[in-house]
Amino acid sequence: MKIAVDVMGGDYAPEAVIEGILLALSSLSNDDTILAVGPQGTIEQLLAKHGYAGKQIAIIHADQVIEMGEHPTKALSQKPNSSIGVGFHLLKEGKADVFASAGNTGAMMVGSLFSVKTIEGISRPAIAGFVPQEDGTYALMLDIGANADCKPEMLDQFALLGSVYFEATTGKKAPRVGLMNIGEEEQKGNILSLATHALLKENKKINFIGNIEGKDFFKNKADVIVTDGFTGNIILKMGESIYKIMKDQGITNDFVENTNYEKYGGSPIIGINGNVIIAHGASSPLAIKNMIKLCRSVVESDVCGKIKAAIENQ
Repeated sequence: MKIAVDVMGGDYAPEAVIEGILLALSSLSNDDTILAVGPQGTIEQLLAKHGYAGKQIAIIHADQVIEMGEHPTKALSQKPNSSIGVGFHLLKEGKADVFASAGNTGAMMVGSLFSVKTIEGISRPAIAGFVPQEDGTYALMLDIGANADCKPEMLDQFALLGSVYFEATTGKKAPRVGLMNIGEEEQKGNILSLATHALLKENKKINFIGNIEGKDFFKNKADVIVTDGFTGNIILKMGESIYKIMKDQGITNDFVENTNYEKYGGSPIIGINGNVIIAHGASSPLAIKNMIKLCRSVVESDVCGKIKAAIENQ
């Protein structure tokens, strides 16, 4: 497996990314290779600093960097030799099985759409987030920010995308799909929720259990939580805040630890012709290590191929 990692992506790059890559090496097989994308000299210096002289890290030179605040489309076109641009080139050419970055989320999304492109039949890809549950499991929520404004047909597809991903990566058959809403009753919600509920109810490809409310978010009521990207992003970031609040108050337990974003490593973009992982901008070495772990899971489970098969059979 060839895992391409943007060494220059994230608030603490490149040091934290290199440290995370080194932490991840012990969990990789001998045949796996990390393609470290970034300035060759910088990467060589950091690897030497940590005393690494192995062969599992291959340096792919990229002498430009897309900063967090840059306009995604302009930056990708004006900086073709950026670490994100080169990473997508590797993915598109089949020289990498997966590409991951803690850098500019917008650039990662634009790169996905214009490089490996959307799977035929998918109206819009979604970013999926992992939601810890009280019983120690996790749910998958999508969208969490790629599509702030959604149509009912898009949410209907998100339900299928999430179901295929969850089953492929966990092995659980017919995962439960819940629609995030302001009430459990079928007639509750705004125009988008009402129209989406009707579509999900008729979708024979998914196991739709109906509406779920905010109070159900951590209660293991659903395996796949469907919502628009605007709502999903707000909920996810609110959930992430629990970890720091509890830590500041000296409170910790298994559930609190599971709300730490570092544990999940990142979020997959689902619905594109390739494997792309977006990590948190503030990713630490531990988060980068788990990002690489997530990369392996996505490739090994062949999520992309299974989504294509599900769409073709609609």
